[in-house]
Amino acid sequence: MTVLAPIDELKTLVEPGKVLTDPTSLDTYGKDWTKHYPPAPTAIVFPKTIEQVQAIVLWANRHRIALVPSGGRTGLSAAAVAANGEVVVAFDYMNQVLDVNTVDRTVVCQPGVITEQLQHLAEEQGLYYPVDFASAGSSQIGGNIGTNAGGIKVIRYGMTRNWVAGLKVVTGKGDILELNKDLIKNATGYDLRQLFIGAEGTLGFVVEATMRLDRAPRNLTAMVLGTTDFDSIMPVLHAFQNKLDLTAFEFFSDKALAKILGRGDVPAPFETPCPFYVLLEFEAVTEEVLDDALGTFEHCIEQGWVLDGVMSQSEQQLQNLWKLREFISETIAHWTPYKNDISVTVSKVPAFLKDIDAIVGEKYPDFEVVWYGHIGDGNLHLNILKPENLSKDEFFAQCAVVNKWVFEIVQKYNGSISAEHGVGMTKRDYLEYSRSEAEIAYMKAVKAVFDPNGIMNPGKIFAVQ
Repeated sequence: MTVLAPIDELKTLVEPGKVLTDPTSLDTYGKDWTKHYPPAPTAIVFPKTIEQVQAIVLWANRHRIALVPSGGRTGLSAAAVAANGEVVVAFDYMNQVLDVNTVDRTVVCQPGVITEQLQHLAEEQGLYYPVDFASAGSSQIGGNIGTNAGGIKVIRYGMTRNWVAGLKVVTGKGDILELNKDLIKNATGYDLRQLFIGAEGTLGFVVEATMRLDRAPRNLTAMVLGTTDFDSIMPVLHAFQNKLDLTAFEFFSDKALAKILGRGDVPAPFETPCPFYVLLEFEAVTEEVLDDALGTFEHCIEQGWVLDGVMSQSEQQLQNLWKLREFISETIAHWTPYKNDISVTVSKVPAFLKDIDAIVGEKYPDFEVVWYGHIGDGNLHLNILKPENLSKDEFFAQCAVVNKWVFEIVQKYNGSISAEHGVGMTKRDYLEYSRSEAEIAYMKAVKAVFDPNGIMNPGKIFAVQ
């Protein structure tokens, strides 16, 4: 009897040509948007069916070979990086929409469906998929679920978790589970669906997802306001929330705006220089709503919180105003930023940011720091830009030293070291700043139940045991 080598056996489990081992593929599919860890997978496998995914997981258990899921590879925590000889399971060919139900307002997706594809499909049905972020054109639904992706509309619509009606998963043991069966009400014990959302593929692989949709928003209108200082941002938020149902409330610093305007393809919102800017969005469904927005703007100016502002008057202007915020991450990528994605409850944001800013200013006096984020839900993105005269490794090492102080402040405010980017490998060693020792022990115990052989994305969230 011929005994096949593991990779040769793997090739028999999927269609011809769907296992790749060439250097270019290993590099492309072995990484995500982080640049901390060089990719070093053994092979890339592309399943097309749930049965093939199950066969791959059972194969990995037999041979004790680690698996790493790969979607759009837009992650920012190295959760999809294969740096230790793992086999990458890429879901590019499991990219079909299987069903659309306009009565239930649901869409059944394979994990490789692109976020933007789901958004456009919802629009065609007169509906709306509200989870949105800069990488929507390349991120995949499976990856969004694995990291519980958030984005720019969380203040109104919540995280990915809020929009998952049901899941089919292949566990680390190779079992196929159907979780929640798309029900709105289901009081039958533990909701295992929620364990897989945000688990970063450490418990098993999402192989099918039923996503909820909402009614389409009407006449979305944005305002960009320049504030006198950071302390003015929260009063502006409260003033507008008292009058309007906001769909977004974002902020960015003057340094972030300068980087965007330096591109040369996005117009400035207005001429008045300001240290901080907010972008807010709402549905202007009536003249009364518009009057409330303008009245609140005038009130903010009278209070000395706002120096200048602009309101979109067309779809094109709406898009241009959003570019000021959404293009930041892509634009500063040139400087190889060290990213921190941190959060606290909204009421604690001003004091929290002051403490963080003081530490960063003291410890990074020669580094350029760019602030932006989803401040309406308490999520701040701290980006330290790499100077040209520093190597990537030296720069990351210096940033890692200061992480301890940054995360001690996060812990002080009962915040999160990762609001929406996940833990992966970049935040793994800092998990204790957001989770207690007892919580981490329970998390590890849950993983052991679903993945007893430790083959599912090992080394992510917490270190390999």
